[in-house]
Amino acid sequence: MATRTDSPTRREQILKEAARLFAERGFHGVGVDEIGAAVGISGPGLYRHFPGKDAMLAELLVGISGRLLTGAKLRVAEADGMPGPELLDSLIEGHIDFALDDRPLITLHDRELDRLRDSDRKLVRQLQRQYVELWVEVVRTCYPGLAEPTARSAVHSVFGLLNSTPHLGRPGSLPGRGATAELLHRMARGAFAASAGGSAEGPA
Repeated sequence: MATRTDSPTRREQILKEAARLFAERGFHGVGVDEIGAAVGISGPGLYRHFPGKDAMLAELLVGISGRLLTGAKLRVAEADGMPGPELLDSLIEGHIDFALDDRPLITLHDRELDRLRDSDRKLVRQLQRQYVELWVEVVRTCYPGLAEPTARSAVHSVFGLLNSTPHLGRPGSLPGRGATAELLHRMARGAFAASAGGSAEGPA
């Protein structure tokens, strides 16, 4: 998949710093002035980009759910005859990239999702359900004998495993991004294989 190489926009910079600060200190523990200072603009200057902190939180949580779903759909579309196990590996790799590179958003989702207004929270849940169902379809392609409820439970369990990265310690304390990604990938494949009663090596 292509990766973006251009510099982030000011709006993206604001969202990145807001996510980091909200994750570290909680939504109510961070002021607009602090977010502005983190990106080198005045607090009131943020209102040229967002009407307030609530809008930042909504864009962060709705945005990451949308990006995960869009990314997964793109991987499926690009598969074009790729064997099911390779497509499953691709989906796992995409989610691991998110889990390692956007750890504050995982913390933010766990702690602050209920702060969203109802319409935004429902949209997050809708995007997440679509993401799960896409994975379920791929998993059942790899393991044809796996019942749909079991496949769905396995997908949720693997997400829980991969989304544990905020609890693995500070980035500098991990064995390295590549080694951590490889470990998470092996564990995810092993979990799917175990759910189907197979070996940790996964589908052939």
